[in-house]
Amino acid sequence: MTLTKDESGAEAPDSDDSYTPSQRRLDRERHKRARSRRATAIAALSTLVTAVVLYVVVVNAPGWPRTKETFFNGEYAREAFPKVLEGLWLNLRLLLICGAAVLVLGMLIAIARTLRGPVFFPLRVLAAAYTDFFRGLPLIINLMIVVLGVPALRLQGVTVDPVWLGGTALTLTYSAYVAEVFRAGIESIHPSQRAAARSLGLNNRQALRYVVLPQAVRRQVPPLLNDLVSLQKDTGLVSIGGAVDAVRAADIIVGRSLNYTPYIVAGLVFVALTIPMTRFTDWVTARMDRRRAQGGIA
Repeated sequence: MTLTKDESGAEAPDSDDSYTPSQRRLDRERHKRARSRRATAIAALSTLVTAVVLYVVVVNAPGWPRTKETFFNGEYAREAFPKVLEGLWLNLRLLLICGAAVLVLGMLIAIARTLRGPVFFPLRVLAAAYTDFFRGLPLIINLMIVVLGVPALRLQGVTVDPVWLGGTALTLTYSAYVAEVFRAGIESIHPSQRAAARSLGLNNRQALRYVVLPQAVRRQVPPLLNDLVSLQKDTGLVSIGGAVDAVRAADIIVGRSLNYTPYIVAGLVFVALTIPMTRFTDWVTARMDRRRAQGGIA
């Protein structure tokens, strides 16, 4: 490193000189790159070998020709694809509407379960009973009860549309799960946060709204996204009431042709829709973990 004199005459490092890494560091970085390339090559080779073995096993199975014709028929796949996409629009609308309703209702139930004081005891019991009941009740049974049972009551002013009834059943079930996610987030906030808010002049409601809930929701973003991914898949269950979504569109073609390729097409469409949401959830989780490790999240 060379030294130069500044205006005051003092010697200072020359800014034109750049850092030169040592030979040991260069060798270490070269070794890391070589290991990374070798690991990538091994992973690619093992994946290729596994794929080839699975392909050979499946293709050489005695029943493969019949299975291929029944589940992987290109003609029926081309016929089913546009109809499945048309029905998928209903699944997407259900996801948006039910997802928003689930978040709101789940938050209200979670707040009810965390209210303090003996006067709120009945509300806490009702909220706990709601979550226990709908978390224990299988979703398919809940859908059948709501979609088939509500029209049988012949209530005035109550819709019998299977789409609305199916969406209601989805909201009831998933609100119970999301409520527990929110409740876990609220209870994870240290009591000192609420005490600090009260010391600043905030009442209980303001402390919950401005201090506790923002931190709780931020902590619970990954599990909330996971619940929305599950909700996206389960919107296909509304087809049991006759709603023509992606699954029902495939089912109509299967009933007419006795070929199950449309089910495969519908399944792949749901997978293609779910994978981006899953990868986004993983990215958010990893990002929050990094920030938490660096002290960026309370």
